[in-house]
Amino acid sequence: MPPADAVWQSNPPGSIYDYIRVASFSIGPDGLVDQWSLRAEQIFGISAERAVGLDPIQAFIDPDLRERGQRKMAEILDGREWTGVVPFKAPDGERGLAEVYVMPTTTPDGDRAAVCIVVDVRTLRSIETDLAASQSIFGQTPFGFLLIDPELRVRRANARFASLFGGTPDDHRGRTVADYLVRSEAERVTAIMRRVLKTGESITDMHVTGFVPGSDERRHWSINLYRVHSGSGRPIGIAWLGTDITARRAAAREAAAARRNLALLNEAGARIGNSLDLETTARELLDVVVPGFCDLATVDLYQGLLAGDETPPGLADGSAELRRVAFSSAVSDVPFTATGGTPVPVGAVHHFPFTSARADALRTARPQHIPGADGGLVQSTLAVPMVAHDTVVGLAQFSRTKGSEPFGDRDRDLAVELAARAAVSIDNARLYRRERERALILQRSLLPPGDPVASGLDIACRYLPGNAATGRPSEVGGDWFDVIELPGHRTALVVGDVMGRGLRAAVAMGELRTAVRTLALLDLEPAEVLAALDEIARGLGTPGGVQQATRAARRPREADLSEVYLATCVYAVYDSVTRRCTFANAGHLPPVLVEPGEPALMLDVPPGMPLGVGGEPFEEVEVELPEGALLALYTDGLVESRDHPLDEGLQAFVGTLTDPSQPLEDVCDHVLNTLGSHHGEDDIALLMARVQGLPAESVGDWTLPREPRSVGRAREYARGQLLSWDLEPLVDTTELLVSELVTNALRYGEGEIRLRLLLDRTLVCEVWDSGLVQPRRRRARDTDEGGRGLQLVGLLSAAWGSRRTPRGKTVWFELALPDGDSTPVDPAEALLSLF
Repeated sequence: MPPADAVWQSNPPGSIYDYIRVASFSIGPDGLVDQWSLRAEQIFGISAERAVGLDPIQAFIDPDLRERGQRKMAEILDGREWTGVVPFKAPDGERGLAEVYVMPTTTPDGDRAAVCIVVDVRTLRSIETDLAASQSIFGQTPFGFLLIDPELRVRRANARFASLFGGTPDDHRGRTVADYLVRSEAERVTAIMRRVLKTGESITDMHVTGFVPGSDERRHWSINLYRVHSGSGRPIGIAWLGTDITARRAAAREAAAARRNLALLNEAGARIGNSLDLETTARELLDVVVPGFCDLATVDLYQGLLAGDETPPGLADGSAELRRVAFSSAVSDVPFTATGGTPVPVGAVHHFPFTSARADALRTARPQHIPGADGGLVQSTLAVPMVAHDTVVGLAQFSRTKGSEPFGDRDRDLAVELAARAAVSIDNARLYRRERERALILQRSLLPPGDPVASGLDIACRYLPGNAATGRPSEVGGDWFDVIELPGHRTALVVGDVMGRGLRAAVAMGELRTAVRTLALLDLEPAEVLAALDEIARGLGTPGGVQQATRAARRPREADLSEVYLATCVYAVYDSVTRRCTFANAGHLPPVLVEPGEPALMLDVPPGMPLGVGGEPFEEVEVELPEGALLALYTDGLVESRDHPLDEGLQAFVGTLTDPSQPLEDVCDHVLNTLGSHHGEDDIALLMARVQGLPAESVGDWTLPREPRSVGRAREYARGQLLSWDLEPLVDTTELLVSELVTNALRYGEGEIRLRLLLDRTLVCEVWDSGLVQPRRRRARDTDEGGRGLQLVGLLSAAWGSRRTPRGKTVWFELALPDGDSTPVDPAEALLSLF
């Protein structure tokens, strides 16, 4: 038997005969095989030598079918064709089925014979299955299917493809991708198909954009390409399997836009409104939208709103003055005119014409879409009013340049939401600023006006609201300081801090400051002042105020601390004659003292409990201050911040006080400038005092025995001292008043009498004794011979009073120094007025 590869063929491998494998043989007039082909040898396993001369019915048909086979053979030899499936048994015993086509013929002698064509049924069934599968792909698949030949022309198209592109499947034969795609896209796809045909590498999910022939409708497809081979492995073309993803692409774009918008809203929620500054909030909005939402944007706010008006003006017609507070662009060469109209730089005040779309947006509180001008870079603009609580506060403009996707309805809704969020934050900032300004006005009104003046002290002070050093807004706190002149050329220095922020803290601070001044005028000791303040603080913020605080002080365990304002305070009393200062501290930071030639140090003053806690006594510390020493009282805003712990801030503050000889104003500026980069988140109160004791020549001090002649001697001492001070105009008045006070000390006091005259900005006379009974002024009747001494003192002096001392009391009066323009009251006229 010849080998299979001995078959000569002129058709290329992979023809239909390679699949079918047809065999043939012929039957002579006697019904015996007279010719046997090579394929017949391969199918039946019998060589031609054996097959020729055999009766095919007897050789290949089962015994049960031979009789029927003989009848069919006779019919064939009578000239009838026959086609059928014949079971056969191969020599190796294997059974099979053969499809046989028998055609009658004649021999050269004219005798009837037959030619038989045989095909193995298994091969035919395989071909039928392949054809059915092929037909299902081409005819029943929901995808567009093309068979493209090696010349990259459509050889076959299915009905699905034709339904998308029109016509019948046969209409698409011979076309190329250039008939469906634009030139650049067709060139790209052609290059890819050549690579697939050459390398055999498949392409999956390649996205292609084109147009339906005869239409401007843009379509999108997902394409799979793979090379097709013949049965022998020869490439015969490319299979194109595609599906229309236009709707899917649109849905994907919508989903991507929704995700982008959600991300923008999330980012806006995180980034917009972190500052309570109007301009900063506007810039935060633009940081979110450029370039994620638009290519450039601006924010304009009503000038009246920025100026602090309660209601922005001009809302009726939308043409009121606005100030451009923010501009951002992702396109470097786009000027300010990109959003329309006259160039408007940041910071400029302007207005939109009444008939403009932007004014209409402000007037109606509805967004307006503004097309770009022909030839300009901007293709469209959304003018979106910024509305907060039914109030338009400004206008945000979002623009996209040529080449960007135009604004849609979803974009407009997103722009409105973004502008509304920024508007609410801006309105909150406006309300906060108004509240803060009111608190500042209240707080500043309660602080000492101008530069405080004190006897024996050079004073400098600073107050900075929270974040004044950093430029960021913050709520006003309750920091305060005060300088209070006391009798005897003494001075009370106070620095305090109410815990909490806002208007209520400022009000509480004002109440405490007023209470401090009232208590100071009672000339109480520092510890007593703080004890009384503690009771008052326990009643702040509750009905009844000081009265409830007094009751709470009597029942400290029953006080409700949730209704109490806590505060810290340092109260110091400085005596310019002795240069001694007595401190008491209620939970405040320690004072800092700088002596000449020595490093700064923090005074060891027991801190005590904050005001409002109650139940704990306050201690006093007395310190002698050398001439030229520098004393600093301050609040924690100067030395503490979130990023710098208190100890570090205190050391930094102490380190700035290196040269106490500099002018105090310069020292204050140096301290604030040095610490300003680290602190300033809280209010800052700084009170600095340089010690300048009363000179010895400005003090007259005498001790008088307890005897009647001491009255005359006191007058002599007073006259002589005033004449030495060139204060002759005050001699008569001083003699008269000294005589009255010394006489009272002899009558109602105890122990030795001490007379002291002090000269500074005023003349002060003090009479000391050991008695504890305070003098009480009363109105004498016309029939009384006495009782008019204190009335006379009050009439002739600028001020008078009495205070307790550790060993008795002191009664004092004060006279203004003659200035040349005023005439002292005549003592004689004053005496006559009392009768």
